[in-house]
This record gives sequence, C-alpha cells and structure tokens, in this order.
Amino acid sequence: MAQNRIQFQPGMSMPEFLAQYGTEAQCEAALERVRWPEGFRCPRCGGHAHCVLRSSPRKVFQCNACRHQASLIAGTVMQGTKLPLTTWFLAIYLVSQAKTGIASLALKRHLGVSYPTAWALKHKLMQAMTEREERYTLSGTVQLDDAYLGGERTGGKAGRGSENKVPFVAAVSLTDAGCPLRVKLTPVAGFSFQAITEWARAYLTPGSTVHSDGLACFNAVTMAGCRHQPTVVAGRKPKDLPQFHWVNTVLGNLKTSLSGSYHAFAFSKYAPRYLAAFAYRFNRRFDLAALPGRLLVAAAHCRPLPEQSLRLADSRC
Repeated sequence: MAQNRIQFQPGMSMPEFLAQYGTEAQCEAALERVRWPEGFRCPRCGGHAHCVLRSSPRKVFQCNACRHQASLIAGTVMQGTKLPLTTWFLAIYLVSQAKTGIASLALKRHLGVSYPTAWALKHKLMQAMTEREERYTLSGTVQLDDAYLGGERTGGKAGRGSENKVPFVAAVSLTDAGCPLRVKLTPVAGFSFQAITEWARAYLTPGSTVHSDGLACFNAVTMAGCRHQPTVVAGRKPKDLPQFHWVNTVLGNLKTSLSGSYHAFAFSKYAPRYLAAFAYRFNRRFDLAALPGRLLVAAAHCRPLPEQSLRLADSRC
C-alpha cells in the first residue's frame, strides 16, 4: 500500500527545533521578527526610531518620539509570564506537532513546570489557535453534520437532552476533486433554526453548496445565501452515504484524538478551545514543519489572557 504523503511527511524534528530555538537569544530574535517584521513600531505613536533597554531580563524597546516603553512580550499571549521564552517555544512545538493534542499533564512533564502552569500555558496557546480559526470561512462544497461532546450522566437526562452534552456543528469544505480542504468545529447553543442561521452567516461564504442530513434546522443555511442539499439518512450506515464521508471521517478522528489524549475536561467551559485546536492542526496539516512558526505568529498576535479570562465559560455553551 502506498504511503500517504501527508501522514508520512517529516515535520520538524526535535534536533531541528533545538537548532533554531534552543537558546533564549534565538527565541527573542524569532519573536521580534514575528512581532515587527519591518522593524520595531511603537504601539502608542507608531514611530520606528527607538533604543533598546536591558534593565530587565528581556528586551525593552523605548520609542525615541514619545518615550513609551514596550517589552518583547507585552501585548501578546505571553504577557506577564515569568517563564523563559525557551519554555514557551518548546510548548509551542509540542502543542503544534502532536497530531492528537497533548494533555496538560504530559506537557508538565516535558517542560518541567507545575501542572497549573502547564495548563495555563496550553490554554493560552489553544486560545491563540481559536482566535486564528475565527478568521476563516468555508466555501464551495460543504458537508455539514450535528455532533455532541460529552456523554450521559448517571441519573441525568438521556439522549440529546443530557446536561453533560455540548452541541457543536461539524463542517468540512471540499476541493473540486472532492478532498477535504478546511474543517470548522463550532459549539452552538442548540440545533435550532436561529442558531444555525447565525452560524451559517458567520462561517459560510454565500453561494456555497451545503450537504446535510434531514435535520430541519439545517435549512437555515439558505438564510446565509447558500444552496442546501439535504439527504434523509433513514437509518443507513455511513458507508452508504458518500456525501457525508469526510465529515464523518473528521468526527471519527476528533473522537479518537480526544479519547486518546484526555481522560476528561470541562466540556461546557472549554469545548471551543479543544475543538478549535483540532481544527487548527487539521487545516494546516499539509505543512507540518511550518506549524511551530505559524503558532508562534498566532501567539504573538493573540491578546493577553489573565488566569480569570482563561477560566471563564464560553458564552455559547
């Protein structure tokens, strides 16, 4: 059997990573290039002329015009950290290269930090992934399905009404050749006409052709200017429904990823981040070696996240 070129691509090896980002100076230089590719620009007045102060462990840039001072990590998801940049960069490497994700406990052991520190660091990076994924919409031919995170609780409601289940929309856009291009996994308040209308307007490009099962709420994609082609499943097996092949495959991979990496997590609070992290890696799977650099860009442009913000529940869940 021929090897799948995407699955067997080399990615970035640990020696290669250490050669590029093994020292604090290398990490500082890489972060500076990502933040200001055309040279330092003052966040207050936009000026370029500056001097570099070394009164703190990291670079502090002082604008010559307005005297505003900005550290290398100020305004990024790393703001306020006491960890060395080498630890952050190693976390970026591990989170980006793990196909099925990496648990906070495993990250703790790799980085040599406490569990709360590993948890916070990982969630900050997943938030950067989430904000990056929000920028993209699906277009062309799209396969759509309803799905849930979590299972039934003993003594609780059964089926879709379970208090432990978080509903989310799974959608996959296809190339002209019928191959998966981009996935979108989005928690929703429920599978109502209004909820799917809001989702479609936010994440579907007008003119797309959407294939879904017979769930009535999916007719709402027409409110976003899309063509809807429903198929009544009527108990048929997935192998008999090729029009849903890729969305079913993605959901199967998602289930394997979550069950293989995590014993449990708070679905109602953190579902958006875990789903977005899976989608982020899937949508960039064609160039695994570039993933650490791309996640660094996302982290450098993600707003600072204090502990309280990290632990707030998502409003859609």
